[in-house]
Amino acid sequence: MGESGTTDNKCAGVDCQNVAGSLKCPTCLKIGKEACFCSQDCFRRSWTEHKAVHKTSSTVLYNPFPKFSFTGPLRPIYPLSPKRTVPDSIPHPPWSDDGDPKYKFVGRNTITVLDKKQQDRMRKVCRLAREVLDVAAREVKPGVTTDHIDEVVHNACIERESYPSPLNYVHFPKSVCTSLNEVICHGIPDQRMLLEGDIINLDVSLYHGGFHGDLNETYYVGAKAAANPDNVRVVETARECLDEAIKIVKPGMAFKDPGTVIERHAKTRNCSVIKTYCGHGINTLFHCAPNVPHYAKNKAVGIAKPGMTFTIEPMISLGTYKDKTWPDDWTSVTQDGSRTAQFEHTLLITEDGCEVLTARNADSPGGPVPMPEV
Repeated sequence: MGESGTTDNKCAGVDCQNVAGSLKCPTCLKIGKEACFCSQDCFRRSWTEHKAVHKTSSTVLYNPFPKFSFTGPLRPIYPLSPKRTVPDSIPHPPWSDDGDPKYKFVGRNTITVLDKKQQDRMRKVCRLAREVLDVAAREVKPGVTTDHIDEVVHNACIERESYPSPLNYVHFPKSVCTSLNEVICHGIPDQRMLLEGDIINLDVSLYHGGFHGDLNETYYVGAKAAANPDNVRVVETARECLDEAIKIVKPGMAFKDPGTVIERHAKTRNCSVIKTYCGHGINTLFHCAPNVPHYAKNKAVGIAKPGMTFTIEPMISLGTYKDKTWPDDWTSVTQDGSRTAQFEHTLLITEDGCEVLTARNADSPGGPVPMPEV
C-alpha cells in the first residue's frame, strides 16, 4: 500500500468508524481515486467489498503506443492527468501559453556573465528548486504514481510563487521529469506506480524572479532497490561522476574538460556515458550557452569565467550509451534497455572556484549508498 500524509477523513474500511490513517489503496491511486484506511488489517478485511470500487471507475488505463518496439520492460500508462495550472499572479516564462521558448538567436560562443544582483537571484531560485526536489523525493515509495509526484512538485512550486519550468516547454505536458529504470531523461509523469526495486530520477526546474534553477537526483525505491548491486553501481557511479567533475570547475576551465573526467570515472565502474544530452548554460534562459558534454574528446567551446552559471548533469548507463526516444517525443531510453542514472547541479563560477547553487541540505532525502564490492 502507498502512504503519504495523514488525513482527517473517515476510514474507507467496511463498517469501520475510525479516522483514516496514511495508508492508501494503491489501485485507487492508479485510477485517480483515493481511499484511506486506518490500518493494514482493516484494508485486508475490507478488500472483497472495496475492490468493487475499482470496477466502477470510468478511467481505463492503457498503453498509448501498443505497436512501438520498447527496449526494456517499462511502459507508459495513460491517460495523463489534465494540464495543471499556474496562477496568473506568478510570472510565467515565454512558453507557458504556446510552448515556444521564443528565444532570440544567441551565438553558441556567447556565454552570459551575471552581475552580483543577478547571481543573488540565481542563488534564490536554486535554493527554491532544491526545496522542491526534496519535497518530491520524500514521496518516493512503492505504490505512488509518477503523476502524484508531478502534482506534489507542481504544488510545491506554486507555494514558492514559482513556475515549474518544464511545464509546456516545447509542449512538455508536466511540471517535472520522472525517469524510471531504463529511461535516461525526460520521462513524462503518468499513472505508472513505483515498484519496489525501481530507481527513479526526479528532474526539477523552477522559474522565479526572472531566473531558472535546475537540478536532479536519482533515488532508490524501497530497500530492495538499494540492495541491488547493479542499481547501486549505476546510481553511485552517476553521483560520483558529477562530484568528480565539479572538483575541476573554476575560472579558466574549458567546457570540454568535465566530459573527460566523467567518462574516465564511469569506465572504472564498467559503465558508459550517454552522449546525446549535455549540461547547459542557465540564467534568465532555461537552456543556453555553454554546452557541457559529459563524454571525452568532445568539441565543446568556451572557457569558464566568474559570473557564469551552468549545469553539469551526467547520464550514466549500465549498458550502451545509445538512446532511443518513445513516440511521445520526450522519453529517452537506452537502446538495450539497461538501467541508467543521472545527477545534476547548477553551478556558479566564482573568483577561485565554483559555488554549487543547488547543493544538498543536511536533511535532504537520498544520499550515497555504499558501492558493492566486486
